[in-house]
Amino acid sequence: MGRPLMTLRVANCSGFYGDRLSAAREMVEGGPIDVLTGDWLAELTMLILAGNRLKGRPGYAPTFLRQLEDVLGPCLDKSIKIVTNAGGLDPAGCAEAVHDLATRLGLSPTIAHITGDDLTGHPLDLTNADTGEPLAATPLTANAYLGGRPIAAALSAGADVVVTGRVTDAALVTGPGIWRYGWGPDDLDPLAGSVVAGHIIECGCQATGGNYAFFQDVPDLAHCGFPLAELRADGSAVITKHPGTGGLVSIGTVTAQLVYELGSPRYLGPDVVARFDTITLSDDGPDRVLVSGVRGEPPPDTLKVAVNYLAGYRNTMTLVLTGLDVEAKARTAEEALWARVPRDSFDEVDVTLTDSGLLRITVMDADERRVGRAFSAAVVETGLASYPGFYGLTPPGDASPYGVYWPVLVPASEVHPRIFLNGKELPRPALTSGDRPTRATAAPITPGTARAADAGSDAPDARAQATGAESGQGAEAWAAGGRLGTVRVPLGRIAGARSGDKGGNANLGVWTDTQERYDWLAAHLTPDTLTGLLPALAPYRVDRYELPNIKALNFVIHGLLGRGVAASPRMDPQAKALGEELRAKEVDLPQHLRG
Repeated sequence: MGRPLMTLRVANCSGFYGDRLSAAREMVEGGPIDVLTGDWLAELTMLILAGNRLKGRPGYAPTFLRQLEDVLGPCLDKSIKIVTNAGGLDPAGCAEAVHDLATRLGLSPTIAHITGDDLTGHPLDLTNADTGEPLAATPLTANAYLGGRPIAAALSAGADVVVTGRVTDAALVTGPGIWRYGWGPDDLDPLAGSVVAGHIIECGCQATGGNYAFFQDVPDLAHCGFPLAELRADGSAVITKHPGTGGLVSIGTVTAQLVYELGSPRYLGPDVVARFDTITLSDDGPDRVLVSGVRGEPPPDTLKVAVNYLAGYRNTMTLVLTGLDVEAKARTAEEALWARVPRDSFDEVDVTLTDSGLLRITVMDADERRVGRAFSAAVVETGLASYPGFYGLTPPGDASPYGVYWPVLVPASEVHPRIFLNGKELPRPALTSGDRPTRATAAPITPGTARAADAGSDAPDARAQATGAESGQGAEAWAAGGRLGTVRVPLGRIAGARSGDKGGNANLGVWTDTQERYDWLAAHLTPDTLTGLLPALAPYRVDRYELPNIKALNFVIHGLLGRGVAASPRMDPQAKALGEELRAKEVDLPQHLRG
């Protein structure tokens, strides 16, 4: 099917700080696009940039400049707008670096940068939005998540390049959509559709077959093409990629990205609340998926603020245990270590023995010396007086500082984005992230699909339903069937999964491809079943959300990642592998669903 005439082609060329440098050039040269976007700012990235700034290095993502060098001239020639959050903690500095690059290339783009997200030093209520805990430490950074309206205002003022600091990931698509189609704050459904499109393409190749559960179905994954969204005036969008590139765009790959880093189906944002339980996915041709039907609700009157603070120092040593009596060997290794450095001399200690025989010992403390070489050398000293087959994977080393991500809320009316065009501030636009719709034009949304608390996991005291027997169509029939006519197979033979981090919480999205398989999944995979399959999750509160419109379930495991990725002692601090761990677990599946 051909591309409709009235679309805005928004391409992604970066899903994280460190993504493929050639992607910008590939997207500009590979086919027609209108806007080139890139996402550099994971929660962890803000802390990394803060550390860089303390060391006298840029507080923005310099890799953006390397990509820009390849494409700035062609983008100007083709009237392609560039929108990026690579400004990080220093959008003004990044914009100045773009100007210097352009001058060196003999180019004269109009460059905008957006500030106002930085609330460091401002009086804030530092109550943790997830846990309700107060924060006594002094924030190192505090950045509000701005929306798309400042981006739209910058584009309307004639910007060729727009550099932002902390905005929502989806704002990189919503902003251009507002600019092109003139959506007002009451255009809730189109805004919500653009948020969903932004969520899909924000992580680059994860929408086109990267990290896909059924990766063996993806052609030429080594040369995976980056995604683009053909955004329409009604907020619907076709997700696709340039022809001739590797990878795959299918209902499966799009679903996988929809459930990534998701909480409640009520996806809160500064421009709109997007209802993920109203999304419709349909095939639109090879490597084309139409995303439509998304409903929107007025946004909350608060904005999320990403606070980071320095919490202390940490050190990790990893030992390998092989052969017989692995658990006994682990006890021997610990006893030998704690005889040299008492365990209770550290503020925090985490000891993990993996199924593959890795003994990972992490210590944390406010005193850098205590967890430095005094600790790592003590581990090495046990090398000839410990378990048989002793060897380690980590040499003795110094401690490293670690930070904690701490989400808080601030009234949206107290955040005032500022827009600069070629260094000169523009008048405050009529609508910014602090403004809210005066009325809801969308009809009441009663999908009857998400059986979780309306507050969603984005709110401090959200509570979701936890039992599975009452949810999903055909639940009683499945329960009555028991083991009759079942076969023992890994869950991953009929279900995909994708997992990730949201602060100290992990999310685990699971989906399948047919209605009958989804009915079984919804009836079978309750929080209790999940923790039975993955016992390590048992100590944590697990909320479940249903998304029957895309045949998916989403689980939020509260507190699994402790204080967030930078502070988590887990080997998998972002819970990236959690979904694959689940898919490997065997379940009793009705034979006719096996396929």
